[in-house]
Amino acid sequence: MRRLTLISYIPLLLFVAFWQFSTREASLGQLPTYLSVVLWVVPLLLPLHGIIKGKPYTHAWANFILVWYFLHSLTTLYTHPDERVFAAIELLLTSLAFIGATGYARYQGRVLGLGLKKQK
Repeated sequence: MRRLTLISYIPLLLFVAFWQFSTREASLGQLPTYLSVVLWVVPLLLPLHGIIKGKPYTHAWANFILVWYFLHSLTTLYTHPDERVFAAIELLLTSLAFIGATGYARYQGRVLGLGLKKQK
């Protein structure tokens, strides 16, 4: 699961940066390209160190960031027919990263004994 996260999360980061630089329509409204890149790339950079180090807690909370990109790809698939290929690639990479991060956090959390205590 960790490998799945790595082989999908890092390409997602690179792909989002490429998409923001390659198409002007991908940016948010009338924002300059550099600001749009910052708004779309920086959130993916936040958990990158912990994902590379293999920290299960970081894998778990990175999913909250991945949901933003998942929703973005679904919205773009529906609203921008000319960017459907980009949106489909983003959806695939985001889904794989989400599945990998969730699986790794769950497995590694059990191994380390991290979990919610059951109520009596």
